[in-house]
Amino acid sequence: MSGYTLVIGNKNYSSWSLRPWLVMKHLGLEFDEVVIALFQGDFKDKIFAHSPAGKVPILKAGGVDVWDSLAICEFLADQYPDARLWPENQAEKALARSISYEMHSGFFTIRNEMPMNIRRKIDGFKISADCQGEIDRVKEIWTECLSKKTQEGPFLFGQFSIADAMYAPIVWRFNSYGVQLDGVLADYSHAMRSMDIMQDWVAAAKDEEWVIDIAEV
Repeated sequence: MSGYTLVIGNKNYSSWSLRPWLVMKHLGLEFDEVVIALFQGDFKDKIFAHSPAGKVPILKAGGVDVWDSLAICEFLADQYPDARLWPENQAEKALARSISYEMHSGFFTIRNEMPMNIRRKIDGFKISADCQGEIDRVKEIWTECLSKKTQEGPFLFGQFSIADAMYAPIVWRFNSYGVQLDGVLADYSHAMRSMDIMQDWVAAAKDEEWVIDIAEV
């Protein structure tokens, strides 16, 4: 399938947009990119012009529209099975899917208190007890995956997978808000932030002029 267009929000702030974008770049796909500046002017109308859900991201794929980050990732996994976007090992695949869907449906306190803001580096950020509980859960997930992986590589299951894409915005949140990571967790964060495709996203985020006040905590 060809003729992809990915509709996304601001790269500095839009965590949901980052996820499928990383997967598409990892696959080496060529695609057009439409960036809609969130919370600017008639941004809602612009999004609704692409999807009745009124949210980004949206993938337009040769007459097929797919919205929602995880739905897009699953669609790509179906389109490119040889890319092994989920681990081959069945137990690891089950774990990868479980933690991806846990991220998709949870961690609301982290999202609310620590919005993704790649440009910012905050010293002395005060973390609430509820937020700390979710941070601890993320660390627990990463530790479990890294300890159980059967493939070589620096990512949660060795090779880059949808699970890594789903947790990529958390990597940046921890980096921006000064969440302490040690040992294998620090190594994982460094590996994620050092990917060439991630650095491309970061460079574009830093070039953006849009500011979302509610995300500038």
